Amino acid sequence: MNRKRNTSDAFIPPESQKTVRQKIVSAILDRELSVRDISVEVRASEKLVYEHLRHIQRTMHKKENAFVVSPAECRKCGFVFSKRERLNRPGKCPVCRGETISGPWFMIRSL
Repeated sequence: MNRKRNTSDAFIPPESQKTVRQKIVSAILDRELSVRDISVEVRASEKLVYEHLRHIQRTMHKKENAFVVSPAECRKCGFVFSKRERLNRPGKCPVCRGETISGPWFMIRSL
């Protein structure tokens, strides 16, 4: 017997109806998280999270929310990457050439 299932009757949990970008926005709304924390919470790769964060950053200036980035910092000498525009973690510190760098933290602040 060849029957088609009616997919409109299937139960879909509310959380799975959100897109990855919507999950990221709800995760960092009024909470400061690193990319690793975000990727664990939304169950996506860090690379994918960085891509979505770039798009979120572009669209947040159009809304009532502010996209806040706490810059990356070298753990060895304390250098802060405050002028860096890219969202991903830098590879090396320009001052001490150390590679132990804490990545940036992201948050969406409600205005």
